Amino acid sequence: MQTEESLLANVKMAPRDAILGLTELYVADPNPKKVNRGVGVYYDDQGKVPLLECVRRADEALTAAGIARPYLAMDGFPDYVRQVQSLLFSPDHPAVAAGRVTTVQAVGGTGGLKVGADFIRRFAPEAAVYMSDPTYDNHRPLFEEAGFRIQSYPYYDPRTRGIRFAEMIAHLKGVPKGSVVLLHASCHNPTGVDIRGEQWNDVIKVVAERRLIPFLDFAYQGFGDGVEEDAQVARDFARKLPVVLVAMSFSKSFSLYGERVGALSVVASDSGESAKVLSNLKRMIRTNYSNPPSHGARIVAAVLASPELRALWVKEVIGMRDRVRSMRRELVERLKKRVPDDFGFILEQRGIFSYSGLTREQMVSMRERYSVYGIESGRICIPALNSRNLDYVADAIAATVKLSQPAAA
Repeated sequence: MQTEESLLANVKMAPRDAILGLTELYVADPNPKKVNRGVGVYYDDQGKVPLLECVRRADEALTAAGIARPYLAMDGFPDYVRQVQSLLFSPDHPAVAAGRVTTVQAVGGTGGLKVGADFIRRFAPEAAVYMSDPTYDNHRPLFEEAGFRIQSYPYYDPRTRGIRFAEMIAHLKGVPKGSVVLLHASCHNPTGVDIRGEQWNDVIKVVAERRLIPFLDFAYQGFGDGVEEDAQVARDFARKLPVVLVAMSFSKSFSLYGERVGALSVVASDSGESAKVLSNLKRMIRTNYSNPPSHGARIVAAVLASPELRALWVKEVIGMRDRVRSMRRELVERLKKRVPDDFGFILEQRGIFSYSGLTREQMVSMRERYSVYGIESGRICIPALNSRNLDYVADAIAATVKLSQPAAA
């Protein structure tokens, strides 16, 4: 009997995800000392994902209220949408007061990026997307799947461990008008090296002159300088430009990873445009996932609406940020005692990630020899370090660095 070729015979194996695939290797590793410094998650000193006290209280109150779980509207839970918009832009922001801002709930920050990408693709189908070199591993495939041509602008300088800012600005001045420029609002992923202060004014000026479409990825609010301080970038863009997109995630700041709580805000030139924007965003949501999940959004909305819980949340974010900074200091101090190489640049980086300066070969060697996992680009997750594994990780880095150095003549 002749067997016909399967209808799926031409399907090829997809490449392993650089981040989630690494976690799969980590889980299968039997080494009891293994450390996963690859995945972008905040852990406490016990190596656990924390349940924030503000979240616990809000969750208990919602459970006690016995609220039913109906479908949400396409654009999400109304209280959540209002609170998120206020958190991002502030209640008295001129763009909000003028009705220029449309905010919709999204399935995590990735969902916000995807809905935003599909929206731009609809009204600017010929635009290319320019993203930093390097950028978050999921940015390129996400925008490619939306149908965009991807280009890069200069960003990280491995020699100075800083930004190639002059080159970045010069490059953006030559970008075709109407292009999309994807920017990290704070805590750049993967490098931890941010555009700062007056530099943002230069970026906004170029974006305005070239009539570019700025798309801000804002996933780490509060992990840079503070909840209010980190939002200032988005507020400045909205104040000075007619069109801005901002994708947000509350995974890190509320430790609500599995709830997939995110948002997309689109700033338009006037309230009439905003109404049209909302109608199109709803259509895209409807044909994608129809409507977002409710529970995580209700928790975030409840925390932000309560002065007591909101103050507690800000305090807990400060605690998480301070622990990350402490781990940076502790790692640098331990490496200073073990190797002559200067790792002090790690202290200048912000957020949960660090571009460690280690090469692909060193990252692979460290994984294979010591079961210390990190992205092959050299990116490591700082809060994966704790009082129990810090010395082991420092030893692994030091041994790997020494092993890769040329032997003395």
